[in-house]
Amino acid sequence: MSTTSDPAASASSPAQPAQPPRPARSGAHTLAVTSGKGGVGKTFVTANLAAALAARGQKVLVLDADLGLANLDVVLNLHPKLTLHDVFTEKATLEQAILPAPGGFSVLLAGSGMVEYSRLTPEVRDKLLHIIDLVKPRFDWVLLDTGAGISDVVLYAISLATDVLVVATPEPTSLTDAYATIKVLATQQERRQVGLLVNQANRVGEGKLICGQLQQVLQRFVGPVPGQGFRLELLAEVKADPAVKQAVLKRQLMLEHYPGCDAAQAIKALASKLLG
Repeated sequence: MSTTSDPAASASSPAQPAQPPRPARSGAHTLAVTSGKGGVGKTFVTANLAAALAARGQKVLVLDADLGLANLDVVLNLHPKLTLHDVFTEKATLEQAILPAPGGFSVLLAGSGMVEYSRLTPEVRDKLLHIIDLVKPRFDWVLLDTGAGISDVVLYAISLATDVLVVATPEPTSLTDAYATIKVLATQQERRQVGLLVNQANRVGEGKLICGQLQQVLQRFVGPVPGQGFRLELLAEVKADPAVKQAVLKRQLMLEHYPGCDAAQAIKALASKLLG
């Protein structure tokens, strides 16, 4: 990644509505898992991280916050009769829509293709905020599996979490989009720290190198706030692993079916770091 020009300078960023203040620590830890582009393994990471946290005795809920293009149900091979849409429209209660998932955690799934939730209307804002407020006291961790990119719906979902984990791969397009996402989080949401997970790393240490490059560009073009600095923290490096592809194709949790593989060990280490 070049450090001489702003990779996101030419990207068009939609006008964003005012973001609510990030929630104080109350009830569950809230972590938004997001990415600059699709196809980097964000939902796969979220599901397996939830399983790793549950294995450590934590009560975990994964909320599918990708309201328009949800696919958490596909990753977990679930066929829900009730989704977040049913809760929004009051056709089901929250208790009815929260389902057990493989791996010992709970999920609140969103139906895919719901065009009415692809825009951040006041109704969507209020309902999503209300759901978060309701589930936080019931769990130790709430993981928000957001959509990719910097749409207003994605950014609003991220704003409801105390912490953020950005998933990226070493591919140049993924890194450029990850940079654009982190830049928006630093400038518009005034976050001073964001976590990074480098997925599909080609070699040991590649994640650290990528994190350093991104941090350098961010410090140069985002600029520090007086008295504060911005920190991009490498929370995990997940090497490319054939077991990941097998788990995805079979719609299985990697931590359950390939617990000894390198990628599973990296996710377990991430869970330990979050709890540590």
